[in-house]
Amino acid sequence: MRLRYNFRLYPTPGQRQALARAFGCARVVFNDALRARQDARERGLPYISDGELSKRVITEAKKTPERSWLGEVSAVVLQQALADLNTAYRNFFHSITGRRTGPNVAPPRFRSRKDNRQAIRFTRNARFAITAGGRLRLPKIGDVAVRWSRDLPAEPSSVTVVKDAADRYFASFVVDVAEQPLPPVERETGIDLGLGHFAVLSNGRKIDAPRFLRRAEWKLHTLQRALSRKQKGSSNRAKARQKVARQHAKVADARREFHHRESTKIIRENQTVIVEDLAVKGLARTRLAKSVHDAGWSAFVGMLEYKAALYGRTFHRINRWFPSSKLCSACGTVTATMPLSVREWTCPCGAVHDRDINAARNILAAGRADRLNACRGPVRPPSAVAQPAEAGSHRGAA
Repeated sequence: MRLRYNFRLYPTPGQRQALARAFGCARVVFNDALRARQDARERGLPYISDGELSKRVITEAKKTPERSWLGEVSAVVLQQALADLNTAYRNFFHSITGRRTGPNVAPPRFRSRKDNRQAIRFTRNARFAITAGGRLRLPKIGDVAVRWSRDLPAEPSSVTVVKDAADRYFASFVVDVAEQPLPPVERETGIDLGLGHFAVLSNGRKIDAPRFLRRAEWKLHTLQRALSRKQKGSSNRAKARQKVARQHAKVADARREFHHRESTKIIRENQTVIVEDLAVKGLARTRLAKSVHDAGWSAFVGMLEYKAALYGRTFHRINRWFPSSKLCSACGTVTATMPLSVREWTCPCGAVHDRDINAARNILAAGRADRLNACRGPVRPPSAVAQPAEAGSHRGAA
């Protein structure tokens, strides 16, 4: 499987200028190509092919005085900017024709130098390398210092250099990794994600919600108030904006570290992990939006899914409409209503349930049933099942 490994970069002032130049050239090529295709569509001309587009906005543009500075950066960076545009168009076309599952994809938009994230990509054709001294050698940029937190498991196929809103630089390596199966275990678990507790497992374990954003709210309010008082376009406003961005980055980093730690522990301890297919976008439009975003359920479930595939575990999602909270895990009775304020309830059968633990147990049972039905395969309707012929029923019988 293919994974990404991210490492912090520490470019020198000169390398920062070279990276800024590369970010700008990639952005200009992307925007020129997008504008060319939009103009062709408005004029009723045929769709511009990838080869023709590359010739027009890169090869021929370098020969003009207005775009001669495109030759100052690696040609691979410019070609990858066009590849990003082609991917965006392909996703958009597949979305409107129904060939792409999931939510609808919007058409490509123009990139701005004020975007919070700037990125360029180098493939093997660019001949990037990791030097003997542990630096990342990038064409027309130089040897950039890297903070290696771990070794790469294999030779990377590409590297993306990213600058985030907090003015930090990262190298994101794409590496093909073989599966690393862990020793099999007999334990299975269902997980109920929530806000009171971040997650509750079917064995009764409860993971407290760290609420990283809530804990940083006071400091964020202070920094944002100071930002609002700065004059637009001033250097002090730019400094204040970076302080706000760095505080948000600290919150995001802490949340990501928490997700990695807990997801790895769950995958190591369980052979099968079953979760609900939550409608996070819908919940994010309610009064619980801030708490839902603070929890980061989608990122956590995504980590569970790819780590299960990497370590030889089984991952399964159950239908989001399954009444996990209202269903009695002892007798199967479904309660008519179950407000969020009810944290413990008693079933008519006499079973007393903790709401979250009961939901996790029901999720586990539903996941087991889904897997069992999948193993059995589709059930044929009775009319399609061949019946033994009765005596004398075949043609020509006496």
